[in-house]
Amino acid sequence: MLSWDEFDKEDGADAVVANNASAQQADMGFDKLDQVGGAAAVEARAVASDDSAAVARAKASLDQLDIAEGLAELEGTAARVAVDEKRMINCRADLNQLVPFKYDWAWQKYLDGCANHWMPQEVNMNADIALWKTPDGLTDDERRIVMRNLGFFSTADSLVANNLALAVYRLITNPECRQYILRQTFEEAIHTHAYQYCIESLGMDEGAIFNMYHEIPSVAKKASWGLKYTRSISDPTFNTGTVETDKELLRNLIAYYCVLEGIFFYCGFTQILSMGRRNKMTGVAEQFQYILRDESMHLNFGIDVINQIKIENPHLWDAQLKDEATQMILQGTQLEIEYARDTMPRGVLGMNAAMMEDYLKFIANRRLTQIGLKEEYPGTTNPFPWMSEIMDLKKEKNFFETRVIEYQTGGALSWD
Repeated sequence: MLSWDEFDKEDGADAVVANNASAQQADMGFDKLDQVGGAAAVEARAVASDDSAAVARAKASLDQLDIAEGLAELEGTAARVAVDEKRMINCRADLNQLVPFKYDWAWQKYLDGCANHWMPQEVNMNADIALWKTPDGLTDDERRIVMRNLGFFSTADSLVANNLALAVYRLITNPECRQYILRQTFEEAIHTHAYQYCIESLGMDEGAIFNMYHEIPSVAKKASWGLKYTRSISDPTFNTGTVETDKELLRNLIAYYCVLEGIFFYCGFTQILSMGRRNKMTGVAEQFQYILRDESMHLNFGIDVINQIKIENPHLWDAQLKDEATQMILQGTQLEIEYARDTMPRGVLGMNAAMMEDYLKFIANRRLTQIGLKEEYPGTTNPFPWMSEIMDLKKEKNFFETRVIEYQTGGALSWD
């Protein structure tokens, strides 16, 4: 560590001279400082006698640098951005100017996501390993649930991350929303890491688990359904700006936020968390609990983005797109019901496929109403109220009471 005691008297004298010189120019105004600084920067570009040929060539090449190159397509880059100029899509203001914020909720979600940071290795898997290796530690039904869900989720979060990184981030033109999308993308990487960590810890066949989305129909259908909404917008040449391309992006956001993260995750999460409530596979369940907290925030962010696009572009939200969105959510619900029947062909963990179907219909109603559509399963109630308790948990205590988790890096989360 640097210590001021290490400086000798000669260095100290030099510092005094420098300070005196600074004091003499203390009254120099900003305009004068800009002139002096600009001249000093130009002087630094001059080729010195002791510069190597490579350094001289590098300096010379910078003389041709045009700072406006590549920015011409962004109107207004020479001016400061006003809040009213910011838009969710098709914004021509400078994307690199983060402030002033237009959507404070997006920045707050970014801060909350940072405060909610965790890593898979923090979770103790010893009890899970012992239980998994005990021949009669779990029933065949329970083992099937663990393997099926690790197989689906290990792929699903990668699909979400790819969609965000390769398509959504580029097409959303609001800087504070982009900031959250970067955080979400990192969290999706953590989730994929968590599934891999569970699979490796339990000594599962990694090839079999990670290839379920190719080999198990109920898993493959969900992955395939999500991928079709990524194909067009992940093309580097795809751009919004027309009614049809704007609608295509909106379809993608509904598919990934309302369905993939908003419906496809709920059967598996309920199954694994129910297992944890019974003191089984508590390490895996703890990982899933943290992931669920992240996904709940992802979902809320996505709903806000979708609704903001609708507000700013009301012409997009026509009868046709409303019907398409309704069908997407109903299709996703049906695929998740089929997944529930496949993973849970008979009653297990205090639940069965019929109860799960009711729960998924309850979730589907919420997704529909959250984006302004009518319920399609009226009168459906939540058979698993404890799931809401987990998602609305305000204390940072592990739900399974194995230990107190202090994984926030700052600030307390509010789930109101």
